[in-house]
Amino acid sequence: MQRHFPHLIDLDNYPVSSWNDIIDLAIDIKRNKHIYVGACNGKIMATLFYEPSTRTQMSFQSAMLRLGGGIIGFDNPATSSVAKGESIKDTTKIASSYSDIIVMRHFVEGSVKAAALTADCPVVNAGDGGHLHPTQTLTDLLTLKAEKGTLSGLTVGFCGDLKNGRTVHSLLKALSCYDNNKFVLISTNELKVPTYIKDRISASGKEYIEVNSLEEAIPELDVLYMTRIQRERFGSPEEYERQKNVFCLDAQKMRAAKKDMIVLHPLPRVDEITLEVDDDPRALYFKQANYGMYVRMSLILSILNEDISTKPLLVGKEMPDIKCSNPKCITNMENTLKGSFRNHGGILECEFCDERLLME
Repeated sequence: MQRHFPHLIDLDNYPVSSWNDIIDLAIDIKRNKHIYVGACNGKIMATLFYEPSTRTQMSFQSAMLRLGGGIIGFDNPATSSVAKGESIKDTTKIASSYSDIIVMRHFVEGSVKAAALTADCPVVNAGDGGHLHPTQTLTDLLTLKAEKGTLSGLTVGFCGDLKNGRTVHSLLKALSCYDNNKFVLISTNELKVPTYIKDRISASGKEYIEVNSLEEAIPELDVLYMTRIQRERFGSPEEYERQKNVFCLDAQKMRAAKKDMIVLHPLPRVDEITLEVDDDPRALYFKQANYGMYVRMSLILSILNEDISTKPLLVGKEMPDIKCSNPKCITNMENTLKGSFRNHGGILECEFCDERLLME
């Protein structure tokens, strides 16, 4: 029987108490760096990045090096056997035999969960397509806790590509678990938050509104979470061009915001925040990136020390005869996988990408 590892694919894998423990440990690491030097001596982390990354990859690598561990892996699949057609399963099985923990980013939704099903060490999701990005969410939660002093009672605006923004999806789900938060979802009609995320907000009893004007929304916000319009998530250049310049945060809009509102952004930015905003003390996106290293140090330690409890990856029913309707789902791309679905009152939900299918 395969060992049950404390994978992090979705923050839902962990209870909220574990999120809080990881955040508290990250704060302690930041304050007392010297205590944690060498905490991962003899441990190896494999970083498997099928998609470009700067902050996530470098912060994970810096985190492991600062803890005294080593690093293997790739940041370009063309330099690995992936270029020869090797499956995710085979790549992961090999990498997990050489390492104590795997950090994986992939452009296909549900791919990291698929990797974790057969890995022989813990696997951490560093972003799977437009689906989820749980370690960015831990970074965001740490930033909010450190800078606002709380994770509750906040009015948070999310602006930009809310349809394909995995950081948005993960953070909305997470903040819905804390008391008295409200959400303002600022996007075009084409780039609205997916229904399954809005259902999660509603089920938690939290309020949200959808608007298409950043100017009108900004005065009410405690936090503004800006995101870029992601060229790589669009089916055609024409679709991207129609959306890319709709929202832009500049000094004029910042003048209408609260004096203590903070601006976050998962980065990279393109043209959705002007350079003049960088000089505003409320612009915390570069500081936010620095927090990411500490929360990833905390996560690595928590996983390797098995200080966190985790839920099973799959809890639904395997249905090999039913295909997920999401063409970007890993189950439609890897022939080693069978569909697995949760049943929500006549609606099937793919356990890999969360796509919903109506049962006939």
